[in-house]
Amino acid sequence: MSGRSATGVLLATSISALVVNANTSAVTILLPAISADTGTPVSTLQWAVTGYSLVGAAVIVTAGALGDIFGRRKVFLAGLLLFIVSCVLIALAQSGEGVIAGRCIQGAAGSTILACGMSLISVANEGKARLRAVSLWGAASAVGAAAGPLVGGVLVDTTGWQGLFWIDAAIAAACVPLTLITVGESKDPHRSKSIDYAGTILVAVVLAPIIFGLTEGSTWGWLSVKTIGCFLISIAAAVGFVFVERRVKAPLIDLALLRNTVLVGATLSILVGSGAINGIMYAVSLYFQNPATLNMSAMDAGLATLPVTAAAVILAPLITPIVGKVGLRKTVAAGFVIMAVAFAALGFAKSSWAYGVFVLPLVGIAVGMSLQNGPASSVSTTCVPADQVGAASGISNMARYVGAAVMTALVAAVYTAVSTNRLDAGEPMGDALAAGLSRASIALAIISALSIGLARLVAGKPPKPETLHFAAAAASTSHTLPVAGPASAGKR
Repeated sequence: MSGRSATGVLLATSISALVVNANTSAVTILLPAISADTGTPVSTLQWAVTGYSLVGAAVIVTAGALGDIFGRRKVFLAGLLLFIVSCVLIALAQSGEGVIAGRCIQGAAGSTILACGMSLISVANEGKARLRAVSLWGAASAVGAAAGPLVGGVLVDTTGWQGLFWIDAAIAAACVPLTLITVGESKDPHRSKSIDYAGTILVAVVLAPIIFGLTEGSTWGWLSVKTIGCFLISIAAAVGFVFVERRVKAPLIDLALLRNTVLVGATLSILVGSGAINGIMYAVSLYFQNPATLNMSAMDAGLATLPVTAAAVILAPLITPIVGKVGLRKTVAAGFVIMAVAFAALGFAKSSWAYGVFVLPLVGIAVGMSLQNGPASSVSTTCVPADQVGAASGISNMARYVGAAVMTALVAAVYTAVSTNRLDAGEPMGDALAAGLSRASIALAIISALSIGLARLVAGKPPKPETLHFAAAAASTSHTLPVAGPASAGKR
């Protein structure tokens, strides 16, 4: 492909990846404004976050498969158009239900853009040019994820919450002609023409009842028929998923890969790490903006969350050279230990805390996230043979969406349930919300502590750091780049 065309591919895919990741991380900052405008409780609007991740988990691998079969440019363009439509639907929504529906559509669009964008870059470049392009794409993803909350907060205070979606729609629309003019069509002629639609649906059926049960469990009762029924449906759907994956020609997940204990350990580490940071971002974004606590504006709340978002992106590449000296296991274990301690510190949150007291625990979470998530993302693809790197990165990216959906739902359930119970007991609003944040943080501390053992599964010597590895580490908060490497770590 010509240099001009390769540059066009890089621009179209990187700009769209930046917008998708910024949009994803910005939405939690917008929830109080959306709630005030639509009259929808924030506890209901959490589906705008979890619904996005739920659909993304179900679609991301299938979107890549559709691109391989029907044409990557064609499916990428479909993702862009769907993203534009979802932005317009959300911006025009007059109810919380409209916002949630638009965000679910956006989850499918965003995962399609990311999955096909990476494939287009790989096809358009070779050798060192490919490494450079993938690195730049990863950097754009990382910048978007870090800047999202601040950009969202600024737009809420200047244009209203709808401004984020109008601007995202405009940028995505500009990527359409750029893609049509510069991006050539490509397919994988060797790939099976079969698409695992059943597996895609079953992923959603597994996740939706879990999230619904967590969301409504405190209202229904945790041992009620409805709550237990939700979890039983998820279990049944999970069994059905395994049954389907063993029999379809081109499974969504190659179950044979799960025999690789390194990949399993890395994937679970990604699930927990990404889920935890999404969960705490949800809680602190609401807590910081509530009038009974810190009463921040949306812009101030966006600035206040930078210790988590920006620090995680900046620190991950800086830690990458250290991994080779300390070892994967020790690095991942240290990350979970630091996360557990930082979340435990937030467990002491009181309504009297000023923002400055939150800074050190939030930075601690970012440090821990960088230590465990970057190496886990890297080893999830370097521990398999070269012909399985794409499948491994698909699994880890699906896990990232699953973690975001489930952990955000868990944090939202604890935060809401504890706050409501304290309010019903007659406590002041500020104290009740602080208790909710405290208990949600303690839950994340326990999960992080229990996850320290996952480090035992993450083995192998990391490759010598190159530009791509630094970009992959930075992007690991939002996406796993397909970094190939020696597969010896997977042979245990």
